Amino acid sequence: MKRSVFLYILTAFISLSFTSLPMENNPADAIVGTWLTAGDDNAKIEIYESNAKYYGKIVWLKNPLREGKKALDVNNPDKSKRTNPIIGLQIISGFEYNSEDKIWENGKIYDPQSGKTYSCHIKKEGNTLKVRGYIGISLLGRTEIWTKVA
Repeated sequence: MKRSVFLYILTAFISLSFTSLPMENNPADAIVGTWLTAGDDNAKIEIYESNAKYYGKIVWLKNPLREGKKALDVNNPDKSKRTNPIIGLQIISGFEYNSEDKIWENGKIYDPQSGKTYSCHIKKEGNTLKVRGYIGISLLGRTEIWTKVA
């Protein structure tokens, strides 16, 4: 009887030991989380993974009101989307992780201030993201620095 109790406790201890070991992190998931954009009109962007691609949506705005009303996507080229709220708007789509270059690429970023969509790549450096939006080639673009908040 004492031996079976000992074996039970030993088995439980071993099982718990293995379940508490950290799982190896997927480096592609390093951008998952909430990021604060730079600039006067700050926003928080929640980046998430879906089917091995990365997407991001606006979850907070420093200035959520425009002329006393909820900020809307008024500059969207698709007139049917101009009444969509900015908070909740997906602005990052379709990024894939390039493990060789350690960047997220082949994605698009939407700028609700201009209503334009740009090609984009993202590079993580420490607690920041370098988000480079461009037209055509990467040299013709702009980089923003986003800081991790959660």
